Amino acid sequence: MAINVKPLGDRVLVHPIEEKEVKKGGIIIPDTAKEKPQEGEVVALGTGKLDDEGKKIEFTVKKGDKVLISKYGGTEIKVDGENYLIMREDDILGIIG
Repeated sequence: MAINVKPLGDRVLVHPIEEKEVKKGGIIIPDTAKEKPQEGEVVALGTGKLDDEGKKIEFTVKKGDKVLISKYGGTEIKVDGENYLIMREDDILGIIG
């Protein structure tokens, strides 16, 4: 499915990966008790950041990367019923795997 949102500058569009509703012991966790996801998948990259000399700085992450994100970082948006986060690449803590 194509997303019609293109981040600008050094921003990245991330699809948060929700944790499973049922834990090992069979306990079902309601939505109100769930923590915000801290993992996500990079869906789209912005146009890139420019340094002081006007040269484009390449992104460290790429589309499809599974990333560890800041718990309260980014701006939540909803596109076609799906939740996404737009955040600066600096708010991404690391690449998983």
